[in-house]
Amino acid sequence: MKDKSYDNTAGHFQRLRERFLKSGLNGFHDYEVVELLLTLGTPRTDCKAPARAAISKFGSLKGVLNADPEQLREIKGLGEKNILGLLLAREISSLYLKEKAQEKPLAGSPRAVFNFLRQALGGLPKEVFQVVYLNNANKIIEAEQLFQGTVDRSAIHPREVIAAALKHNATRLIFAHNHPGGSLRPSVEDQDITTRLKAACGAVGIEVLDHIIVTGDGYFSMREHGLI
Repeated sequence: MKDKSYDNTAGHFQRLRERFLKSGLNGFHDYEVVELLLTLGTPRTDCKAPARAAISKFGSLKGVLNADPEQLREIKGLGEKNILGLLLAREISSLYLKEKAQEKPLAGSPRAVFNFLRQALGGLPKEVFQVVYLNNANKIIEAEQLFQGTVDRSAIHPREVIAAALKHNATRLIFAHNHPGGSLRPSVEDQDITTRLKAACGAVGIEVLDHIIVTGDGYFSMREHGLI
C-alpha cells in the first residue's frame, strides 16, 4: 500500500524546490529556508516541525546558521545529515563572500569589510579577534581568527600578529572583532590594543589600515572616527 504521508512530504518538498528555482528565496519565511536546507539532507522526512523549532530556539535564519552542532542537536528531529547541511550552507556562504571580496580592494571601504566579516563574526556568542591580511593592492590574501575572548593586552600579542602577517606575506592589515552584546562603542582596551598593534606592525613595515567592531546589525570603523 502506498504511503500517503510520504507522498505529502515529497509533494511539499517539490513545491518548495519549485518556488526556489522560480524566484530564489524571495517570499520565503526563515523557517522555510531552514526546512529546504534540512530536506536536502533527508528528502523523505517532513522537516517543517524541526525547522520551526530551530527558528524558535535561535530567533532567525542567521541564528540557526551560527549555531554550533551541539546546539543544533538539541532540536528534536534534527539528525546528523540535517546538521551537516546547515553547517555546509554556512561555510559555503562564508567562502563565497570571501572569494567575492578578494576580487576588489577593501581599503577605504569599512562597509565592504563589514559585509565580508558579518557572516563570520556577527552572530558569535563569544568575542573573537580576526585579522584580514592584504597585499599592496589592498586585496585580501587571507582572513583568519587569531584570538578568542575579551580583547585586551594579555590576550593579543603583537609578535603573533606580526608573525602571521609575515607568513602570509601581507603588507597591510585590517583588524576586526565582534561585540556579542551588540554595542558598537569601542572600549578603552580596544583602543589601547589597536595603538600597540599599529606601533608594533609599523616597526616592521606593516601598515594597519583599520580596526572594525562588528555586530549582527552594524559596524564601527576606528579609521572613520579618527581613532587610528
